[in-house]
Amino acid sequence: MASMKDDIFSIINQRIDPKRFREQHWSGTFEDYLAMVIENPRIARNSFQRMYDMIVHFGTERFSRLREDYVRYHFFSDPIDNGKDAIFGLERSLIELVDFFRSAAHGYGTESRILLLHGPVGSSKSTIVRLLKKGMEHYSQLEEGTLFTFSWKIPGKDGEMEICPCPMHEDPLRLVPRSARKEVLALINKNTDELHEVRVEGELDPFCRKMYDDLLLRYDGDWRKVMDHVVVRRFLLSEKDRCGIGTFQPKDEKNQDSTELTGDINYRKIAEYGSDSDPRAFNFDGELNVANRGMVEFIEVLKLDVAFLYDLLGASQEHSIKPKKFAQTDIDEVIIGHTNEPEYKKLQSNELMEAFRDRTIKIDVPYSIRLPDEISIYEKDFNNERIRGIHIAPHTIETAAMWAVLTRLEAPKKAGLTLMQKLKLYAGKSVPNFTEDSIRELKAEAPREGMQGISPRYIQDKLSNALVSDQAMQEKCINPFMLMNELESGLSHHSLINDEDTKKRYRELLGLVCEEYEDILKSEVQRAISADEDAIKRLCSNYIENVRAYTQHEKVRNKYTGKDEEPDERLMRSIEEKIDISDSRKDDFRQEIMNYIGALSLDGKKFDYHTNERLHKALELKLFEDQRDTIKLKNVVSGVVDDETQAKIDVVKQRLIKYFGYNETSATDVLNYVASIFARGDAQQGEG
Repeated sequence: MASMKDDIFSIINQRIDPKRFREQHWSGTFEDYLAMVIENPRIARNSFQRMYDMIVHFGTERFSRLREDYVRYHFFSDPIDNGKDAIFGLERSLIELVDFFRSAAHGYGTESRILLLHGPVGSSKSTIVRLLKKGMEHYSQLEEGTLFTFSWKIPGKDGEMEICPCPMHEDPLRLVPRSARKEVLALINKNTDELHEVRVEGELDPFCRKMYDDLLLRYDGDWRKVMDHVVVRRFLLSEKDRCGIGTFQPKDEKNQDSTELTGDINYRKIAEYGSDSDPRAFNFDGELNVANRGMVEFIEVLKLDVAFLYDLLGASQEHSIKPKKFAQTDIDEVIIGHTNEPEYKKLQSNELMEAFRDRTIKIDVPYSIRLPDEISIYEKDFNNERIRGIHIAPHTIETAAMWAVLTRLEAPKKAGLTLMQKLKLYAGKSVPNFTEDSIRELKAEAPREGMQGISPRYIQDKLSNALVSDQAMQEKCINPFMLMNELESGLSHHSLINDEDTKKRYRELLGLVCEEYEDILKSEVQRAISADEDAIKRLCSNYIENVRAYTQHEKVRNKYTGKDEEPDERLMRSIEEKIDISDSRKDDFRQEIMNYIGALSLDGKKFDYHTNERLHKALELKLFEDQRDTIKLKNVVSGVVDDETQAKIDVVKQRLIKYFGYNETSATDVLNYVASIFARGDAQQGEG
């Protein structure tokens, strides 16, 4: 017991860094601070400059998709928290977001706007804001993100010095007199780039202004002596401590009070200071006060009472707020709101809200319409590290993600293209007769894709239900069919879908997913059955030998009889037909294969069927067809399996486990299911 206790204390001591703690709680004089600003002007950045630098601090990566250039900002993968709040599939929206901050950091005008994230429920709006708040907190703790505020050191009633912190965490440079500020900033900015130009605008908050004025009177205008009462200190942003990060969530309309944003009178101190207009008798603790120097989040911003919106208009456009009984008070903070589509439509139709619309920059945050990104959303929370004791069969998450994306896509207008094929095109897979230009056209004709459909939250809820179901507890495994049953049964009482036609369409899309999943299963079982590398190599060697003889108009030596014979046309066609090579194209295909082998030979490389995807697939399908009857897979359904067949089935099962990620239970289920499909197909052929 004592040893474990010592180990715990040892772990804690290793995680505590006294030196870093001292650095983060540094304090000094105004003169010390001025020297630091001259050496490194970035410590006096405004909130927008700091936000942009924070995002870029984690690195970027450029990539192209559909001949469009993108920037991936690593910050949105949540490197701070090991990907806990990682964002997937929103590259375009996130680029717009960072462009907003870059423009504001330069002072090009967007710093006077409210940033409004708009999108359907569960589309990561809150996650983006949570990530930004987390990032600002983390960045302020780093040397690169250092920022400072100050306190007043004044004599108390008992003669001892009292420390009175600036209630709004002002930048100490605001203590520079207005008359001298322009010249001082010109000196500081002498060697500063435009993006990081120090811009100190506005006046001190009412409390600091009174302290400043009282001290100026005491020292007959001697500013240097006033600065002797200033203690500059390092400032760490913290949402929990309400330091530089604020969050406001509207309550019901009857209880809304604008003092929640701009602070309120401290009635207990009125008797001490004699007036309710004395700033010392005021609590500067509204969300817009505490968020100064950082950012404030407005949850469901469009549900705010009109009085609140007036405060927001001034906060964004003039960078000032109006606390009760005081003059306009200057602020420096990023204002971010988020809302869903119904609320935004109300805003658009309300003429009285025109001023608010004019002061917002809207960024759409849609659902993902790329299957790989949607899969990543769920795998972040539902993976083998987090879900222990229950096996998630291969394709379980993929099929749910597939259905979610299908609900968000519009039916393609192009002839010969199905909705499932459209999903595959968006996912980066090839579909015959469709190019990258086709994908761009598809996206252009459906600009609202992703703004409606099933929310990721619904999928996550049903995944959770499936994982705790009796069947999952008993079998220690969930599979796509269990999850699809959960998804379908949940539609009947889905709180956001009241339209029966929509529910019917979603059920039909589940049917499409089920068909696609059957094809995936058949392909995997086929590959597992035909995964005998030696058999494929022999088949490939035989095929290539016959193709070489055919293209060079030669004969093939029969290994058993020793006689020369014509190339085996039946063998070649049985392989080529598996990948839809028509009789009229067989010569071209065979010549392509020989040219490919010749090109490899010139580079000193040997031909390997793995490098030719089409031929590899054809060989696997041919081998599967040859071996299927020897395994007698359909007998699995009847349960009548002899020892020899069982041994072959066990080999296939082990391949499913080894190569495709199944466990014993899910591999058995898959084999039984695929066997039933083949048995059903054979029965239909017999009836025909």
